[in-house]
Amino acid sequence: MAREKVYAVPEHLDQEIARLKLRALGVKIDKLTPEQEKHLASWQEGT
Repeated sequence: MAREKVYAVPEHLDQEIARLKLRALGVKIDKLTPEQEKHLASWQEGT
């Protein structure tokens, strides 16, 4: 009996696959503004 496995892939490849899948489903993704990216980057774990 064959066992299914999960393979780790580089993050950039994982994101590209997800982007293509969502596009195929007709889902649009918003891009963060520079201000939003700055705000998210300022957060630290546990705050």
